[in-house]
Amino acid sequence: MTDYTVKPLAPDTWDAFARLLERHNGVFGGCWCTWFHTFHGEKTFTAEGNRALKQRLVEEGRAHAALVLDGDEAIAWCQYGSPDELPNIHHRKEYEATRDELPDYRITCIFVDKKYRRKGVTEAALQGAVDLIAQAGGGIVEGYPHDTDGKKISVLYNSTRALYERAGFTYLRPKGLRNCVMQRSVP
Repeated sequence: MTDYTVKPLAPDTWDAFARLLERHNGVFGGCWCTWFHTFHGEKTFTAEGNRALKQRLVEEGRAHAALVLDGDEAIAWCQYGSPDELPNIHHRKEYEATRDELPDYRITCIFVDKKYRRKGVTEAALQGAVDLIAQAGGGIVEGYPHDTDGKKISVLYNSTRALYERAGFTYLRPKGLRNCVMQRSVP
């Protein structure tokens, strides 16, 4: 693996983040990684609206991610934030019915540029988020990866259970058909 750097998503890294998303059509049909920030009634449903929303949230300090950079080029990110910042998770009703306490942080989305996949960048992004959470004071961190049973799945918006296990997360319970809840305490 090349020596990548990790920086937090912030106004000064916005342009690198935006270029990565523009190279990939705003990701997932123009989401701009806003789906987890908003509930249905607050959604814009356009790539332009999502881009503006994400930029506003970044400028307000309400959108967090670990950006993986190769030089000045953003090549991946791992989105994280508090449950208030990222309230909209997949299978939320099931999650709410089976949870004990809310975590301090959630990891909701990991994305890697097509040219950098299968090169350890996903792991660098996840570790980058854990490191940034530690720098912010740490706490209980949950992730909601796909529980693939080793099968290849074409769309993984939050990587796999195996990756989270390698990163020190513990399996808690299933969530939906192919996702699970995993947790780690970050000092």
